[in-house]
Amino acid sequence: MSDITAQPAHGSSNIPDSRGINFFTSDPDFERLLKLHLGEALFHELEGQLVSLGQRASDELDIWAASADRNPPQLRHRTRRGEALQSIDKHPDYVALERVAYAELGLAALSHETRDGKQSPPPLVKYALTFLFVQAEFGLCCPVSMTDSLTRTLRKFGAPELVARFLPRLASRDFDTLFQGAMFMTEQAAGSDVARIATRASLETEADGQTWRLYGDKWFCSNADADLAMVLARPDTAPPGINGLGLFLLPKTLPDGSRNSYRIVRLKDKLGSRSMASGEIVLEGAVAYLIGEVGRGFHQMADMINMSRLSNGVRAAGLMRRALTEALHIARNREAFGRKLIDMPLMQRQLLKMMLPAEQARSMFMRIALLLQQADAGDRQAAKCVRILTPLIKFRACRDARRVTGDAMEVRGGTGYIEEWSDARLVRDAHLGSIWEGTSNIVALDIARAAKRDGALEPLRAYLQDLLGAAGLPPASLALLRSTLARACDALAGVADSGRDEWVRQAGTALYHATTAVLMACEGVRLAPDYRRLALAHLVVRHKLLPSDPLALQPEQDESEVIDALVKGRSVTLVQALQLLPRGGAQ
Repeated sequence: MSDITAQPAHGSSNIPDSRGINFFTSDPDFERLLKLHLGEALFHELEGQLVSLGQRASDELDIWAASADRNPPQLRHRTRRGEALQSIDKHPDYVALERVAYAELGLAALSHETRDGKQSPPPLVKYALTFLFVQAEFGLCCPVSMTDSLTRTLRKFGAPELVARFLPRLASRDFDTLFQGAMFMTEQAAGSDVARIATRASLETEADGQTWRLYGDKWFCSNADADLAMVLARPDTAPPGINGLGLFLLPKTLPDGSRNSYRIVRLKDKLGSRSMASGEIVLEGAVAYLIGEVGRGFHQMADMINMSRLSNGVRAAGLMRRALTEALHIARNREAFGRKLIDMPLMQRQLLKMMLPAEQARSMFMRIALLLQQADAGDRQAAKCVRILTPLIKFRACRDARRVTGDAMEVRGGTGYIEEWSDARLVRDAHLGSIWEGTSNIVALDIARAAKRDGALEPLRAYLQDLLGAAGLPPASLALLRSTLARACDALAGVADSGRDEWVRQAGTALYHATTAVLMACEGVRLAPDYRRLALAHLVVRHKLLPSDPLALQPEQDESEVIDALVKGRSVTLVQALQLLPRGGAQ
């Protein structure tokens, strides 16, 4: 399907509008990668759904998302007669988006349901659908991710009776009865310093036995009216610090149908993700159920946080792809000074600067999804790789999305600053990714913990080196990537061993670039004879990992021919990809 949309007779033919293009079929690299990683048979089972979602994401879902962004949820404390209500009114367009995400696509249920006697599809299916959906709507993807992650954590650590009671509705696609999930962790005094959490859990003796009740304030609760929430709290008899925390499942409604004892104080007025209700909550003796053991609360919630961080990386990749799709559409269809924008070398370089991080994030989330499937099947090396790659993508891709969405707004120019277009919403939403589930500093420190304390760096190094060895890369590419990967791993190991926290962001960034270069290069040779991804891998190494003189304005090699092919969607030959290698080979 063409990505050129006919302009209305009364409008300007030089203001390209992407509404109506298909976000899946206009992105041929996505189809190629899914075929590669899922296999032809499974891809063809999904193809119709992907094509349909790609069209809807550009059209009705995008219209609903813009409407929901302009009409945020409203909290109603009481009825007009003064009765306690605690109801959040969502705009009908947001509810329509919920119906698509939860019921039609099953984004929260896919990993937990068994349909027609078949096991759940591999994680990459869920993340591929999320990648398309988020190109229309970002805010809702937070509740969807938390529902999915809460369900995973409940299944992993919850008592069998709790799993039996709540799993069917968490994994349901019946929109009228399904449960949504949330995670209530943040407190004003604690923030990222989880050890300072002050919310109390009291084990109280009542007529029908002992019941855990929660008391305290939670400062930032996304999806504030969720049916179930995971909450960190400190039992009265537990010691201070992280080892005194417990993880509790908080239901909104009690078995008798009454409302649980907590209040939503207010909803947040946010920069982005306006469509979704985030609020402040006061727990006033709310009934809750202990998950796992007291003292293991944070470690159990860390599994939920890690899955949310992976979802953040997928969403960042999706935002970057939407921004890039918009920028490419404008560049292909807008004229200035007698030429299409896409034919101008300076614009081509700007587009490439958006394309590189977008493709890095896409290769990264796809590989983590593949490894997650192996890890859940008991592969210990895969589990270690997931442990370190997840904070890596959360750290780097979420920051990249802020820049890519801003650069795409520039391509549209002043029009892009107007709220009628998608650019402003993408920019606002992108800024949340690097704050949710840990700011960049916190997540960078977690990369170092994964490397040293959890012993994940060496399994990742071995895994990536094995990928390189089996890929059949040209010798010069293989030597460059092996050397670069080794240096990046050594750099992070040195920082983690020394405890020099001030260098952890630089070391983490280097490992992200080296890892994504390896992944894209291995994809590139498997997608031959089109070596686009090998070319992208070489560009990542050249421009993000190797030293360069900022005053040397003439590059060693002329990249213009390959850049022209990349931004115009043409194939790249092996000879062209190899021309991007730095002279002198590996450093």
